[in-house]
Amino acid sequence: MVDPALCLDAIQECRARLGDRIVTTPIHTWRGPKISALVGTGIEVVVKLELLQVTGSFKPRGALNVIGALSAQELARGVVAASGGNHAVAVAYAAQSVGTSAKVVMPRAASSARIELAKIYGAEVELAADIAAVYARTEEIVAAEGRALVHPFEGPLTAQGTATVALEFSQQAGPLDAVIVPIGGGGLCGGMAAAFKQLQPNCRIIGVEPVGADSMTRSLAVGHPIRLDKVTTIADSLGAPMALPYSFALCRDFVDELVLVDNSQMQQAMRLLFEEMKLAVEPACAASSAALCGPLKGRFTGGRIGLLACGTNIDGATFSRHLAA
Repeated sequence: MVDPALCLDAIQECRARLGDRIVTTPIHTWRGPKISALVGTGIEVVVKLELLQVTGSFKPRGALNVIGALSAQELARGVVAASGGNHAVAVAYAAQSVGTSAKVVMPRAASSARIELAKIYGAEVELAADIAAVYARTEEIVAAEGRALVHPFEGPLTAQGTATVALEFSQQAGPLDAVIVPIGGGGLCGGMAAAFKQLQPNCRIIGVEPVGADSMTRSLAVGHPIRLDKVTTIADSLGAPMALPYSFALCRDFVDELVLVDNSQMQQAMRLLFEEMKLAVEPACAASSAALCGPLKGRFTGGRIGLLACGTNIDGATFSRHLAA
């Protein structure tokens, strides 16, 4: 049974509320000799270019939806978020759009480009030792300052926001045989899957996690959300250290399959996207392409396959280093 927050009427209302603060990102049919050689000439690969979203990722959809539901009293106290980067930027943008203050906590190793972008959108940035310390410090700020927590992936309003990606994708692309979506904490994939299963019930939804940050894969294997002891992946945007109940349930109920990609496969996909689609993407954004060309290679002999290019905020030096690996 679909949560009322994720019924199609509710998703459509959400998209209307977001209005022009969100871009309806375009789709693109990926054509080229390299992708054809990898997946076969009988497959049409349709890419949803969510990396062209305002702030550079899908994240503002959920952040705006969550912040938009806060009371005047909550807005007066401001918001806080824990993030490896893209969510911090999105929360800063969303807070600025409604005139409230944002404090974001990020790992010291976070991309300097993301830290600077969060500051440009008006957020106060704190740095912590690692992702575990980031979440702990965020909880301290909530307790001490009364700020409203804008979670990076958990909760019905976040999933409702991410479901608007699926709403657009389905309307733009028409019938798809499968859609491949990256998973960090699962809010994006879960929200999109819940929407697609109503819009296109026969479309297969495949989630992709990075090796070293496979909390959803492990959670589904044991039947309940688990926390990882550590996160080790170049896809820092997918480096959630745990699965949580709401997103876990969405992925369990609506995602057909999960696959894993390693660092090398994501770097190869980054090169492929740069060479053939002229896109400079972060590892997380390349995960769906890495899955199609890696663990899912040969799975499809025809049909239309959707890929989500979920976003990218990467500096030139880091991008070049991954391409050279």
